[in-house]
Amino acid sequence: MASSEIKSGALVSLQDLNPSSPYFKQGASLRLTGKLQGYSVETAIATIVDGSDSLKINTQHLRELSFRVGSIYQFISELLIQPDNEAVLQARVGRNVDGIDLNLYYQSLQLLRQLKNPST
Repeated sequence: MASSEIKSGALVSLQDLNPSSPYFKQGASLRLTGKLQGYSVETAIATIVDGSDSLKINTQHLRELSFRVGSIYQFISELLIQPDNEAVLQARVGRNVDGIDLNLYYQSLQLLRQLKNPST
C-alpha cells in the first residue's frame, strides 16, 4: 500500500532550485518564497521571481488566494519536473507575505541550514 503521508515543505530559495540541487527531485515537497511577476486566470499559472531566478507555480487548488503582481507570496508545493527538465510547482498552500524582509528571511534560512548541517 502506498503511503499517503503529506510531507512538510523543505525551505528553499529559487536559487537553490536547479537541476544539480538535492531539492530538484520529482515530487519533492518544497516551501518557496518570491515576488509575483505574472498570473494567468485561464491557466491558474503564477510566475514568481527572486533576483534573476523565476519559477512557474500551478495554483489550481488554491481557491481563497487572490493574486497581485508585485506582491510577495510563499507556497508549499510539490515539484513536478517536465520532460524538458523545466520545473513547475503544484501548490497545495499559498499565502501573501507582503512586508517580509527577504534579506533577513534568507539570512535565517542560511543559519538554519548551518545548524542542521554544521560541517558545511
